[in-house]
Amino acid sequence: METEAWAPRLLGRIRWPLVAAIGPIAFGSNYFVTHELLPADSPLWGSAIRALPAGLVLLLVARRLPTGAWWWRSVVLGTLNMGMFFCLVYVAAQLLPASIAASLMSLSPIVIAAAAWLLIQERPAPRVIFGAVVGGAGVLLIVGTATGALDGWGIAASIVSMILSSIGAILTKRWQDDTPVLTVTAWQLVVGGLELLAAAAIVEGAPPAITPVAGLAFAYVSLVATALGFVCWFSGFRHLPAGVVGVIGLLNPVTGVMLGVFLGGEILTPLQIVGILLVLASITIVNTRRRTPRRRQPASAPSVRGSDRSQLQN
Repeated sequence: METEAWAPRLLGRIRWPLVAAIGPIAFGSNYFVTHELLPADSPLWGSAIRALPAGLVLLLVARRLPTGAWWWRSVVLGTLNMGMFFCLVYVAAQLLPASIAASLMSLSPIVIAAAAWLLIQERPAPRVIFGAVVGGAGVLLIVGTATGALDGWGIAASIVSMILSSIGAILTKRWQDDTPVLTVTAWQLVVGGLELLAAAAIVEGAPPAITPVAGLAFAYVSLVATALGFVCWFSGFRHLPAGVVGVIGLLNPVTGVMLGVFLGGEILTPLQIVGILLVLASITIVNTRRRTPRRRQPASAPSVRGSDRSQLQN
């Protein structure tokens, strides 16, 4: 019977890591789509078109508005996770090759682990620290050998967006209650989308002309790389330690690199291959827990017959 039970146990252990992995894979694809198919001169409009439709779709599904403290929490989280984050990511995606932009964002496990320690007193397990080191080594190989120009403003935008989103993710975990993840994500996206919409109208003026190809790209970025991606990402933070989810986020650069290679014509070097393997190894490390040995039940004491009992008493 114990042999037959291994499959449900395995499924239970990998369920939430698999769900969480959908987030960084979707985010990694966003870099390539934004860099290749979306207008480059309207980052605020591009970010608003990404966030607001996603939030409205999720809000239609959730059919629930914030109450109490969730009004101001939604503003804080929406600004950190969506408003400022989307704009900076859009800028980075336009200024950097997909592989480099996605790889810089993968440094977030370090910031996520530190923020979790400071904000929710969640100390990373040794395997998480080791996995982050292994994954960080892989990231250095990916970034250090990536092809393409390193734009200073693009690098700065990536780093700042990574810091803001890491803090926002930990605050989302800290403030979690019985409110569904989809609902909280919808509120954040609507708030961030409205902020970006106002900023775009003031700073950039009229929205850019959108071609049919760009329209399809925006639909993918909004519904898949944003709505689906963030629901899965925040679900991971609800059910897993923050440090583990942060390392799973290293799938972001792997996705960006592979899309850049297969669809963008970027060259994958041998060292980048090693880096990708190290990233995958780090994700395996943080999701591998020691199996706690079962305590053996003490054998029941044999019954003592009357004659033997009398001898023991003597």
